[in-house]
Amino acid sequence: MAELYFGILRAIFSALEEQAIAQLKQASPTRYVKNGRQGNQRQIRTSYGLFRYRLARVWDKKTRTTVTPLTEAIGLPRYSRCVRESTEGGIGLVCHLSYRKSVKEVTRILGTRMSKSTLHRQVQQFARDMCDWPNLKKIPYRFLMVDGSKVRLQELGKNGHSRKVEMRWALASLGEQDKFDLVGMWIDTPWNEIRQDLEHRLNYSKLEVLFSDGGSGIEENLVAPGMHHQRCIWHGKRDFPYILYADKVKKAQQQPFKDKLKSIPAMNLKRSELEKLTPENFPKVKELAEKTKQGFQELIDALPEDEYPKARKYIENLSQGVTAFFDMWFANNAWIHLNTNAIESAFSQVKNRIWAIGKRWSDTGLMNWLKVVAKKVFYPSSWNQLWAEYLGVDSNLQFNLREIRYQWL
Repeated sequence: MAELYFGILRAIFSALEEQAIAQLKQASPTRYVKNGRQGNQRQIRTSYGLFRYRLARVWDKKTRTTVTPLTEAIGLPRYSRCVRESTEGGIGLVCHLSYRKSVKEVTRILGTRMSKSTLHRQVQQFARDMCDWPNLKKIPYRFLMVDGSKVRLQELGKNGHSRKVEMRWALASLGEQDKFDLVGMWIDTPWNEIRQDLEHRLNYSKLEVLFSDGGSGIEENLVAPGMHHQRCIWHGKRDFPYILYADKVKKAQQQPFKDKLKSIPAMNLKRSELEKLTPENFPKVKELAEKTKQGFQELIDALPEDEYPKARKYIENLSQGVTAFFDMWFANNAWIHLNTNAIESAFSQVKNRIWAIGKRWSDTGLMNWLKVVAKKVFYPSSWNQLWAEYLGVDSNLQFNLREIRYQWL
């Protein structure tokens, strides 16, 4: 394939070069004189490997300089050896591997080396040109799910170590049984600015439920009027011991409070079990909701504000946010998600790549890498079309085999 490709490419280069020289001479018959070819071959890294071509030279009598007509005729970059289509493999691989390993694999396949710094530049360029977040106002999303995770940046903090900041992301869904689509990612961005970005790109007023782990600032900034906030049940149970410890309750003394939280019906429900319930089970669901409300109140009463201020406030907030699924069922007879597993699962491999391979990032470099990952990992069906647009591939161009010949020698 490489030999065929290079043979075709060499013929095209020769034809275009001959045409470019003829046009120069036609425009100024006495100005340009052929001046042989360059001493060194021009090297171009393509998807089939390293292509070499010795450019023809023309002497310009007027400016007394040597020019290479083909360079201007086809817009051949003067200082770039890698054409865009040769970087597709590396950009796809770097979503899962380090830049260094991605380069090694591409080098093994193509037989031509690309430096990791070149690949890094290409990733940044590809992200800037092709991976901006689209306007999604026409999509009738009903549910929004947000989460965040710490990442290390290259710049140092006050303690002399790599500065840790929040990487945050958002997913949106059309309905109870529909999957969540990635709609945004941000680095070191406060929730109020994230709200502004989402309002600009989503029909935010139509969102019915916000799903989150209840992190600081989420409810205050992202819950719009009329929107329910469903706290993640799993996070609610997991984080409670840490809040008790902040109130100086040691592990041995935490058990009665943890048992009380665990005894609340809503904290033990699973969506798969709830979906077996029908409108005929309305009394049973009503009873579960009442027992949940009563259980939370008993736990709040067991946490006097003067002794357990943080734990009491935590349970008060949790009791208001963790039972939104009851309200949605009473209104629509459909069960929504009870946790944020969808967003945790979607980003598990991304977080592993960031922490285990990248370790330290610039905020711009990480953001551009994340935008490429969004296209490659979360929307794989659009990857080929994205590259066709990036390369300006003409879909009307077709090759048809017209004739086959053979000869015995």
